[in-house]
Parts: sequence; C-alpha cells; structure tokens
Amino acid sequence: MATSEPVAGAHRSNGDQPIVSFEKVVKQFGNLTVLRELDFNVAPGERVTLIGPSGSGKTTILRLLMTLEKVTSGSITVDGESLTHMDKRGKLVPSDEQHCREVRKKIGMVFQQFNLFPNMNVMRNVTEAPIRVLGKSRDEAEQRAKELLDMVGLGDKTNNHPSQLSGGQQQRVAIARALAMEPKVMLLDEVTAALDPELVADVLNVLRDIANTTDMTMLIVTHEMGFARDVSNRVMMFDRGQILEEGPPSQIFGEPEHDRTRTFLKAVLEEH
Repeated sequence: MATSEPVAGAHRSNGDQPIVSFEKVVKQFGNLTVLRELDFNVAPGERVTLIGPSGSGKTTILRLLMTLEKVTSGSITVDGESLTHMDKRGKLVPSDEQHCREVRKKIGMVFQQFNLFPNMNVMRNVTEAPIRVLGKSRDEAEQRAKELLDMVGLGDKTNNHPSQLSGGQQQRVAIARALAMEPKVMLLDEVTAALDPELVADVLNVLRDIANTTDMTMLIVTHEMGFARDVSNRVMMFDRGQILEEGPPSQIFGEPEHDRTRTFLKAVLEEH
C-alpha cells in the first residue's frame, strides 16, 4: 500500500519529491522475510509513526536507513540520492561504505539505548560528530550544542558525564546530539522503552516541542500511542513485513479498518 498522495499536515507541494522513498524493499535474515516488497514515501516535513507487533519490520526499516542492515533487494532513496545503490562507470551497483556515509549524513537517529560516549562529558558528546564529520569549528559546534542542550532542558549539565545523569537526561542528550548533525530526517526507535515510567514524559515533551516548532521529517517507532496521536501526520500499521493500513492518527486510532489493528491497539493500550 504505497502512498504518494500529499498527507494532511505534511509540508509538501506537488513539485516536492519524497525525502524518503522505499521501492520494493525486501529484507531477509536467512529464511525469514522481515520486509516484503515494501513501498512507501515520506514527504519533506512529514512525521510518520510506524506501529505494529514485535517482529513486524518497524525497527528494520530504521536500521536499513541507518545502513546498519543492507536490503536484500529493492532500493531506498533519501533526499533524491540513492542510499542503497551508486553509479560506477555508468552502472548501478550496491553502495560502498563511503557512499553510504555521505547519504547517511542527512539522517539522525535516537536509539532505545542512549549510546552516549561514557568517557566524554555532555558537551563533547554533542560536539564530537559535528566537528569530525561536518567539519565545524569547535566554537561553532559548542555554540550550537549550548542552544540544543538549553532546548532539551540540560543547559546546566554540559560538564557532566553520562554516568552522572538519569536515563531520561541521557536520552535528552542523545536527542540534542542527533539534532547537532542537522539531519533532514530524524529516526526515533522506541526512545522511551528503556526509561523508568516517571522519566518518559520529559523525553516525550522534548520531542513534542521539536515536532511543533520545526519542520523536521520524523520516522517514529513507538508504543506510546498518545505521543503518536499528538505528533504524527500519518500512522502506518505493520504486520508481517507489510503495511496493513495507514492514515491520519484520528482514523487509525479512532476507526481502524482491520481487526488486526484493533487487536494490536487494544493490547498496547492495556499494557499502558
């Protein structure tokens, strides 16, 4: 069920190309097919939430975009550039690491586990990649880091190390670090799953603010359905590596078409 129609709330004009495009993407692990000829587009500025049971392929989509996994077949395009393939002497061949790295600069990801560098303080965690990868000066990187850390409510923690922060604070540093790379697309993979319940709200509020105050494209995997309803332009329900149904949050959460979707949402809402 590919969609190429403009979506309500998405910042898209007819002339815009999708910022993310999956075309007939298949991903297999041995004999297990996790994604089955998946087609979908994400418009610039659109916020799309992927929901569905464990093993339905949601996180695999994010891992393919981060090139942590490679497609079995099909192609992925990011901001008009192929992520999965490159031109070599006039032939289209699978991307090498250098090509992947270049296209991947357009993508930021926040993982379940915070993945901060334990030996670096908060400021260095946020500035290291902009200096090394984007070639920013230390002054420029630190100025931007201060703005971002203020935005996530941690402007007073620049000299702290990750071990001195709560899980929620570490995740907010991870969000600032992803934003410091100035990505065109932000991937959020169950970013509150590893947090104690009382710390979840702070992280979700930061992400709500980003969604409300920027035109950042977001692809979100979450079991926090209230958050998904608040920030998404479109929700896609996955089952067995395919899109079962998709639509605006009001439709998917209010009047889903499929029994599978209804059963899944009931189970998730009972968990919370």
